[in-house]
Amino acid sequence: AQGPRAMGSGLKMGCTFFFALLIYVLVPGCRTENGNITVAVMLPDNLKYSWASPRVLPAIRMAQEQIQKSGLLRGHTINLLNYSTEDSSGSCSEIEAQIIAVDTKLYNKPDAFFGPGCTYSVASVGRFASHWKLPLITAGGPAYGFDKSEEFKTIVRTGPTTTKLGDFVSYLHTYFNWSSRALMIFHDLKQDDRPHYFLSEGIYIHLREENITVEAFPYEDPVFFFFYFFSTTVVYICGPLQTFFQIMKLFEVEVKNPEDYAIFYLDVFAESLSGDIPMPWQGSEIQWNDPIKLFQSVFIVTYREPDSPEYTAFCKELHKRAMQDFNMDFIAGCFHDGFVLYAKALSEALADGVSQNDGINITVRMQNRRIWGVLIFFVTQIVGHYNGTIKEILWSPTERIQWPKGCPPLDNPPCGFSPCKEDLLFSRKLKLEKELAGMLWRIRWEELQFESPNKFHKRAGSRLTLSQRGSSYGSLITAHGKYQLFAKTGYFKGNLVAIKHVNKKRIELTRQVLFELKHMRDVQFNHLTRFIGACIDPPNICIVTEYCPRGSLQDILENESINLDWMFRYSLINDIVKGMNYLHNSYIGSHGNLKSSNCVVDSRFVLKIADYGLASFRLCCENEDSHALYAKKLWTAPELLIYDRHPPQGTQKGDVYSFGIILQEIALRNGPFYVEGMDLSPKEIIQKVRNGQKPYFRPTTDNSRHCEELTILMEGCWAEDPAERPDFSHIKIFIAKFNKEGSTSILNNLLSRMEQYANNLENLVEERTQAYLEEKRKAENLLYQILPHSVAEQLKRGETVQAEAFDSVTIYFSDIVGFTSMSAESTPLQVVTLLNDLYTCFDAIIDNFDVYKVETIGDAYMVVSGLPVRNGKLHAREIASMSLALLEQVKTFKIRHIPNNQLRLRIGIHTGPVCAGVVGLKMPRYCLFGDTVNTASRMESTGEALRIHLSSATKEVLDEFGYFDLQLRGDVEMKGKGKMRTYWLLGEKTDVYVI
Repeated sequence: AQGPRAMGSGLKMGCTFFFALLIYVLVPGCRTENGNITVAVMLPDNLKYSWASPRVLPAIRMAQEQIQKSGLLRGHTINLLNYSTEDSSGSCSEIEAQIIAVDTKLYNKPDAFFGPGCTYSVASVGRFASHWKLPLITAGGPAYGFDKSEEFKTIVRTGPTTTKLGDFVSYLHTYFNWSSRALMIFHDLKQDDRPHYFLSEGIYIHLREENITVEAFPYEDPVFFFFYFFSTTVVYICGPLQTFFQIMKLFEVEVKNPEDYAIFYLDVFAESLSGDIPMPWQGSEIQWNDPIKLFQSVFIVTYREPDSPEYTAFCKELHKRAMQDFNMDFIAGCFHDGFVLYAKALSEALADGVSQNDGINITVRMQNRRIWGVLIFFVTQIVGHYNGTIKEILWSPTERIQWPKGCPPLDNPPCGFSPCKEDLLFSRKLKLEKELAGMLWRIRWEELQFESPNKFHKRAGSRLTLSQRGSSYGSLITAHGKYQLFAKTGYFKGNLVAIKHVNKKRIELTRQVLFELKHMRDVQFNHLTRFIGACIDPPNICIVTEYCPRGSLQDILENESINLDWMFRYSLINDIVKGMNYLHNSYIGSHGNLKSSNCVVDSRFVLKIADYGLASFRLCCENEDSHALYAKKLWTAPELLIYDRHPPQGTQKGDVYSFGIILQEIALRNGPFYVEGMDLSPKEIIQKVRNGQKPYFRPTTDNSRHCEELTILMEGCWAEDPAERPDFSHIKIFIAKFNKEGSTSILNNLLSRMEQYANNLENLVEERTQAYLEEKRKAENLLYQILPHSVAEQLKRGETVQAEAFDSVTIYFSDIVGFTSMSAESTPLQVVTLLNDLYTCFDAIIDNFDVYKVETIGDAYMVVSGLPVRNGKLHAREIASMSLALLEQVKTFKIRHIPNNQLRLRIGIHTGPVCAGVVGLKMPRYCLFGDTVNTASRMESTGEALRIHLSSATKEVLDEFGYFDLQLRGDVEMKGKGKMRTYWLLGEKTDVYVI
């Protein structure tokens, strides 16, 4: 097998822009240096590229600001010009890149180019840059062909290159003593930038230089290259993640001893390690038998990002500036440091008197340089290929290689390259031939069973009821058989199947047809109808497939009784994309007849692609001028309509065009190829599309009925130039950007909605419960403010609160001397503010004591201790200490509206028996009754301002504690009491230790 050729021929593309060079000759080459440095940034906008402008441009601007602030280019101003190098489909375009480069050189006279990143674009612009003697700095363009320094003498690459990867692989073979051969499988559709081809190229060339035989194959038909699994045990796979999974599935089926192999998946930007998936294979829809055993032999090769503080800070700032949610990688850092390197080289050149126009001199100064940047430091090679030394290969998930057998395998199979190997290969080939000859797909006509015609017509055909098995969408078929019956059904081995007759008298089982039938049996995917078999017994030649009872997509869209919201529509679209993406990456390669009637819905509301494959098997003649034939061609791409009979297998880009027509059907529900205001027959539509005259004839789009992004996708899919149409892998990414809900199947969406509703209900119940508990807490706190805690607990339990007598409690009363005259001189609002400030202060203080606030009436403040929870004789001590604290606070209390006036608080205390209980139902109050209350009130009213007046009963209790300072006042006349001996409470003794 011939491996990939060196890229020389690929890069030496003929430039169609000869006029650009002619114009350049006519335009004066000299430029005046005015202190401005013009840098043209040429990058694509599409985020599928690591060097996309939204990722890289903020990093370049950071470097620009860093250079300006440092004064490195003092007296000069750096001007950035930003251009997009992608075409209308969002892919890199070397044509666009060349046009932009020539226009920029002609009108803006740049001093340097940053970008492009894609290989073909770098090659085309790089030749211009070398001719113009302008530096071109890029972190892209990894291809091996750029090592030809004479042709690309002003290109400086600061990112990863296939040369470095090839060096690593060569070192790997030397280190593990793999000196014989290796197998390389790479993905190459020969479109866009062919990244996997160029990545493989560096490894291929380096291994061949080490005299190692490399069997290199593009991933087209695994049946062709799987024989080479037995010619070596060292395998390199380079391609998209899904391609890698498909190869590994074949490996799992064909190879019985995976532990004897070393399989390296070249995943430069760690696609397989991104996201929240713990194991790479869990991101695949393929069913594995024993993935842990299989993937023990797999090692993922990727580039390691720096873990330095500088790089971490750089990424943080870059995310902040980008203001978009996408993954950053080290490529942005490579562009950042490339910009810094260019500035340093330019600064040195200017200091030596060299013109900023001398690109060759500046490029030379960028060679063999070490600088400190966000990627630690870098070393450039002699030819000017600039790579950070931190860009080394690592193994993931751990840096230490763990071989399944504890040591690396030999690069020869167990039996070596002897007749043993040839016998093994022959055995495998014999097995394949036996499988082809066995015709496991064959079904005899008598094995198919049919019901009576009456029963059959009641339920046959694709337009069946969606209300079967509990669906609520109603019937898709009337009792009178209004719609045409498309699909016949029957029973095979007791299972209901779909039977499609083929308009052929006989089938010749050529080798090609046998392989097609084998491939149909091998293809198993959720969104493809399962191929059961085929009957080749004349005249009953037919194809038997899985039966989907919910009907075709066309049936569903044309039935107005079915209300499809956009969640359902996006689910249908995503199912089509998944099925076609898998089909395009499978052995079959393309559909060739994709249309809404070939998209069917099974009993679980999963849409599946039908009528694919078996191109030779189905080839038949059509009535060339029939209405039905033209109606079937409404989904056919323009480039295929030019053929009288286009290839039955079609093309991948033709399938994308068909998908665009289906998108319009789903969006508008007006049938295929609906053109507003025009009543055209299918034949007239086909003729207009085939003409290919601008403006190209296409269906109507309506942004008022669907989102603008869907219009962009439709127009991209039915672009006239097949190269401008996206592939299904890109379509899948594009849809995911503007639609999050529709990424799964209809049934999954329904279940997800039900689950979300249940979760929302749980969350709502939880929120309501928390709100209830919060309100309950507030109500209890309010209740505890109104009633004592123990009394409130009794009421909460529904118990009746009985009035209770207490033998001894201490009651506190206080008021404000001169409050009446103060109130007369103040506004009501000022009085309320005063009392609120004062009693808020009091409330905060009494929380530190074992007391209960009974009430406040006007300026009167009443507190008790010793109830409702008895505390022995401590009640007198608590009230006395509290009174001293309140009096001390009052001395420093400021009245807002008269701050110079001293608040004169008068306090009275008495100890004795009381009766307490809850009074009333509305605004219940916990009230105290008894002579003790009256006496305490008299102690307050006969007291003096800023003094604590207490009775002899209270004094006797306080004497037992021994640390209160009391002074005899004498006998005082009390209203209704006569004379009573009272005392002043002066404070607490400081020389007494309180226990």
